[in-house]
Amino acid sequence: MLKWPQFDIPFEPALSYWLGGISVYDREQTVGEAVRVYNPNESSEREVIVKKFLLSRLDYFSYRHKYLLLRILENSLKSSNFDFSKEFEADYDENYSVAWDETEINDPRGFFEDIYRLANEQWKDDLQKASLEDQSTW
Repeated sequence: MLKWPQFDIPFEPALSYWLGGISVYDREQTVGEAVRVYNPNESSEREVIVKKFLLSRLDYFSYRHKYLLLRILENSLKSSNFDFSKEFEADYDENYSVAWDETEINDPRGFFEDIYRLANEQWKDDLQKASLEDQSTW
């Protein structure tokens, strides 16, 4: 079973992991200020957000972790009824909020489609390597 890189617990990827780099709960003065200079509704600025704050934060993951995380995103995108806006909703009971809430993102699905496209481009070699393995052995 695949485990978290820094912990001896099973790695069970969730869609919310993709937005961890723009999580601002208790980091409004640092991450919040750095990320909110970008407009998530502008394609070119969203690309910067994805590369600078989201994908770079996941660099410590192995190729296997990246593969599984991308499969979660891919499966969500395959569902035409999936509500991506809920991923931007704050949950203060769980100490979770992202830089922009669900009312500020014009196209939540498009935001995640860009994550998917850019992750596939940036992680191409890692994803290829993982695809050649038997994932059931992880």
